Amino acid sequence: MNLTVFFTGMMMGLSLIVAIGAQNAFVLRQGLRGEHVLAVCATCAVSDAILITLGVTGLGAVTAWLPWLEPVMRYGGAAFLIVYGARSLRSALRSSDALSTETSPAVNGLVGTLVTCLALTWLNPHVYLDTVVLLGTIATRFEGARASFALGAIAGSFLFFFALGYGAVRLRPLFARPSAWRILEAVIALVMWAIAWRLIVDA
Repeated sequence: MNLTVFFTGMMMGLSLIVAIGAQNAFVLRQGLRGEHVLAVCATCAVSDAILITLGVTGLGAVTAWLPWLEPVMRYGGAAFLIVYGARSLRSALRSSDALSTETSPAVNGLVGTLVTCLALTWLNPHVYLDTVVLLGTIATRFEGARASFALGAIAGSFLFFFALGYGAVRLRPLFARPSAWRILEAVIALVMWAIAWRLIVDA
């Protein structure tokens, strides 16, 4: 284990996932609601681990072998984000509920939550660009220590998602007010639509 390369990978991984995005907004929302937080954080982190491993092991060229895959993912992801954003906006406009300080029952159930989480992760082409392509490319600079780089990036992903999901509990008193929850839902809708717009116009 090369610790210098490990921490380089961790810092690179964190720098790519810290920016707010569809996946992060969803993790934050689940953390605030206290719904399936462990499952959501683990799903995001494990998904990143798989993608990072694919990139570091040189399988990032899969889109070159299957040129139709990128546009399918791009427009499929954009469509999903538009629908999800519309749901969040509807919730922002119609909901008068506050976030309960007690554990509330799951709205979509575990299966529905995980399906949404997986869709937000795997249908976003930017996730592949960041993890598979970019981290995979950077890893080539550390010949003989790629495993250390990959483990560092994966550790950074686990650290971030679990900190985001479980750290959100500190914000729960703020979201006990209905207005704060509506604002969050509106922001999530705008984030989803902004990412969908970028996916479409960058095609």
